[in-house]
Amino acid sequence: MLEELVKIDQDIFLYLNGLGKPTWDGLWIYLSRTLSFVTIPIYLFMLYYTYRSFGLIKTIYIVITVVALLLSTEQLSIIVKNSVTRLRPCHDEDISLLMRNVRNHCGGKFGYFSAHAANSSALAGFFSLLFYKKNKLILLGLTSWALLVSYSRIYLGVHYPLDIITGLTVGTTLSFLYIFLLKKLPIFKSSFFI
Repeated sequence: MLEELVKIDQDIFLYLNGLGKPTWDGLWIYLSRTLSFVTIPIYLFMLYYTYRSFGLIKTIYIVITVVALLLSTEQLSIIVKNSVTRLRPCHDEDISLLMRNVRNHCGGKFGYFSAHAANSSALAGFFSLLFYKKNKLILLGLTSWALLVSYSRIYLGVHYPLDIITGLTVGTTLSFLYIFLLKKLPIFKSSFFI
């Protein structure tokens, strides 16, 4: 059963990765970057919007919570990668000759699960929950961004689809947990978010 699932995952990866064209490579490399002209404005907008909605003191608490959330997703990803030891597609000899390795750079040896997917979905989930009652466009915008970042990892040849799906699930789950914990702080008892 597990071997069958891995085979399906590899087949889907090869199909999605094979859709890439050199014309689009630059865009997907760019979308995959943690700091870029796409992500920095997103981070700054969310910081500004948080400040405008909650004021300075609550914004400081929210920023600390977001940092803890991102550290959690990152560290959990490292622990799981080193425990599961599933090779990235670009390190897997059976797959690497059949795929497009866009950057000729693979990253670490293991890929399950994607920290990019976990971090982007954690941010998207956290801020979507934080502002859901006030602005539903944040949910749409940040979810779209997280999905583009996640797909970029398949496009670039560094993650299988299950790496991405697991990362998205972990990030989203942790965003709910951290919003729940944030709501428990006395300073946020009367706040408008979920």
